[in-house]
Amino acid sequence: MSDDIRRNMALFPIGIVMKLTELTARQIRYYEQHELIFPARTEGKQRLFSFNDVDRLLEIKALIEKGLNIAGIKQVMSLEQSEPVKTEITATSEQKRKELTDKELHQLLKQQVVNTGVSRTGDNALIRAELSRFFH
Repeated sequence: MSDDIRRNMALFPIGIVMKLTELTARQIRYYEQHELIFPARTEGKQRLFSFNDVDRLLEIKALIEKGLNIAGIKQVMSLEQSEPVKTEITATSEQKRKELTDKELHQLLKQQVVNTGVSRTGDNALIRAELSRFFH
């Protein structure tokens, strides 16, 4: 499985994303409403987020901490030409997600943090630091 496919696979429910990003469910829904992220939806309408979604939320969080508002964030992200990729649930990805145990999901996340390449904004160190605290 290619890295792009794995990074865009719908894996994380909103509860895990809240812990990873330290954002509230309301904040995450707000960013979705403003089309900054596009999590996948299950048949039961549960949001499922990919590694790319988590990265993007951490980028948004960093920009907000620098004092930007939503309009500013949209401009910065459009200048970077980093359009959010819609996270999709395919039959293969859904089957794989259902087969993953929490331990396997944790290891996959750890692998992504350790082996991450340069992110779109160059804030790779920030993202790695944010996520690495879950692996002590």
